Amino acid sequence: MSDSEEHHFESKADAGASKTYPQQAGTIRKNGFIVIKGRPCKVVEVSTSKTGKHGHAKCHFVAIDIFNGKKLEDIVPSSHNCDVPHVNRTEYQLIDISEDGFVSLLTSDGNTKDDLRLPTDETLLGQIVQKCLLHLIRSRKDLMGERILW
Repeated sequence: MSDSEEHHFESKADAGASKTYPQQAGTIRKNGFIVIKGRPCKVVEVSTSKTGKHGHAKCHFVAIDIFNGKKLEDIVPSSHNCDVPHVNRTEYQLIDISEDGFVSLLTSDGNTKDDLRLPTDETLLGQIVQKCLLHLIRSRKDLMGERILW
């Protein structure tokens, strides 16, 4: 092979791939995602303080854990990196909801998926029911190896 030949490799970053990526704290906005205390969260509030005597402007994040609905907070210098979860969105059509809370979903290729359960948090469940009534199409998000209906 000569040095001028190009090599093209197709890669799938599954094995050993990171569940998060670094992002500068000052660039994370409301409705974005962040990892706080090892949990994937959706940011509901961000405030930035001015540079003080300790040198860095700081970002105060208020976020909701995607999986259990708990409110978490963190303060990070705005120039430092935070972990942000990789979020993959998959659309499904809702077929059925069982009495034990599992849902039966239709994938885009015509297969059924029966391994996802509705959240137990009443607020989050209410939001899902409202969205189902409006759209009748559900999506799943994969964050840090866990899955949730969204």
